[in-house]
Amino acid sequence: MQVIDFAEIQRRLDYTEVIELMRAALIAQSRGQCDTPMPMHLEIAPERGEVHMKSSYRAGGKYFALKTATSFPNNRGRGLPVGSGMMLLSSAETGQPVAMLEDRGHLTDVRTAAVSAMVSQALGRTDSSLGILGTGIQARLQVQLHAQILDLKTVYVWGRTPDRVAAYCDDIQQSLDGIRVESVSSPGELAAKTKLIVTVTAARTPLLACSDVRPGTHVSAVGADSVGKQELDAEILRRSDLLLVDSQMQCEKLGELQHALDQQKRALEIGRFLESGESANHDAITVCDLTGLGVEDLYIAEYCYSSN
Repeated sequence: MQVIDFAEIQRRLDYTEVIELMRAALIAQSRGQCDTPMPMHLEIAPERGEVHMKSSYRAGGKYFALKTATSFPNNRGRGLPVGSGMMLLSSAETGQPVAMLEDRGHLTDVRTAAVSAMVSQALGRTDSSLGILGTGIQARLQVQLHAQILDLKTVYVWGRTPDRVAAYCDDIQQSLDGIRVESVSSPGELAAKTKLIVTVTAARTPLLACSDVRPGTHVSAVGADSVGKQELDAEILRRSDLLLVDSQMQCEKLGELQHALDQQKRALEIGRFLESGESANHDAITVCDLTGLGVEDLYIAEYCYSSN
């Protein structure tokens, strides 16, 4: 079994290629070509820890994947990363493991941000500004991946902890030339400044109110990936002209859609949207509910394994 370490994984990643890869993964999923079970979740209550396990197999594919990703917020006080994890790629012919990717959760983070950027691209967004609710690794990657498909000039950020907001602003300014970063005092203020918003928190009560969201706004909601999590007022989903989900089944159980089940019938899977040729008008409010799929892990693990 090949072991691919973190440094090698970083070397093999091309963000533009990963964005296109996620398009292929979600189309394959919506076509019914992939067996992607519901995720397993463990809560490690004493540490406020979360463990997410996901898997997938594509019909006719050479491999199947099993991913473990963790989030342990108390690690900040230990000088350790909050997120970690690994991916195991195995032969679909023999069941034998062929590669362990010691990604420390990085591949999960990258493919998540890539899906958001891909959806923004598919919607024809031409924004020069991006609003981020949250200050973690995913909040950073969302800017980096969106910068691959947009000519970003300004990033607005909101977070609960001033020190983390300041560190976030410094990191983005240093890593991306030509982008100005401005912190705001509330999610509502952020929504007043930009019409392209990504929410990447572990909130369990809504951060964005329906009255905050202006016509022409697109919101990608990333943080709600387990029972009880919620970043958006459910009325935002009801008011939206287009409601996209990465998986109907997962979003009903784990995503923002769990709080607006009366919208189930009009929720459209991203893969089906991509193949439909549909578009959203300039003044439409669009929402994308992302819970993260095992098929995305399969595709990015295969990509890293073969990119040598």
